[in-house]
Amino acid sequence: MTITGSGDLTAEDAQAVEQVLLEHPAPGVALVRINRPEAHNALSMPLRRRLAALFLELEDDASVRAVVLTGTGRAFAAGADVKSMIGVSSVEMYQRHTERLWAAVGRFSRPVIAAVNGHALGGGLELAMNTDIIIAGESVKLGQPEVRLGILPGAGGTQRLLRAVGKFHAMRLCLTGDAISAREGYEIGLVSQVVADADVERTAIDMATSIAALPGLAVEQIKEVIQLGADASLETAMALERKALHILFSTSDKEEGLRAFTEKRAPQFRGE
Repeated sequence: MTITGSGDLTAEDAQAVEQVLLEHPAPGVALVRINRPEAHNALSMPLRRRLAALFLELEDDASVRAVVLTGTGRAFAAGADVKSMIGVSSVEMYQRHTERLWAAVGRFSRPVIAAVNGHALGGGLELAMNTDIIIAGESVKLGQPEVRLGILPGAGGTQRLLRAVGKFHAMRLCLTGDAISAREGYEIGLVSQVVADADVERTAIDMATSIAALPGLAVEQIKEVIQLGADASLETAMALERKALHILFSTSDKEEGLRAFTEKRAPQFRGE
C-alpha cells in the first residue's frame, strides 16, 4: 500500500485533495479539515490516504508545533465509507493496510488536538482516538456501531477505547454499538473537554496556540513518554520519564526557561 502524495495521484486521490484542507490559523499551528460534508465526512480510502500524506508532510515542517484536526459541517467524521466495503474480501481488506494510514496521525511527533465539531462514529471515533486531546461540542455523539454491521472496530477502536476508558466501558460501547454524549465521554475519560458547539474550533486553536508557544523539545518528549509509558510497566515508564528529563537538561530551552523564571521575565524559547 502506498500513501499517495500530491505528485502521484489517481483520479480518486486527486478528488480527495479537496476533501482534506490545510489552514494555518495561528503561528506554529496547522489546522487539518476533513471536507466531505455531503457524506458527513465519511472516510473513503482516497480521503484516508490524503489525510495520511498531509500528516507526513506536516511531520517534515518544523514550523508546525501543534495540529488541530476537525471536520466541515455537522460531522467530525461519520466513519468508514460503508459502500466501499460491500463485496470486499478479507484479502483485499488486509491489503488496504488502513492501520498504516492512521499511524501517520497517531505517531505524529507533536501534539494533535481533535476538534470534534460533530458526531464521531466508527472510524471517525477511531481517528479521534489517534489524537492526543479531544475537545468535543456538547451535542456531539460518540460511538463504535460496527457490531450492527456484522463487523468490529478494526482500526484500533477496540484497543484504543480499552486503554482510554477501561474494559467495562469499552465492552459496553463495542458490544451494543450504542452512541454516547460528549458529556458522558468526558465522564468516562474519552473526551478531554466539552464546550459549546460554536466554541469547539476556537477552543482547540487557542489550546494549540498555547502549546505551540512552549518549548518544542519538552512538548515532544512529554508526548512520547506518555504514549510509550501507557503500555509499559510502571518501572519501565518511569525510567523513560527520567531519561527524557535528562535529555531536556542538555537543551538551551531548559536554561532559558529556568533563567526567565528566576529573573521574572517571559522566556524566549528557540526549540533548541
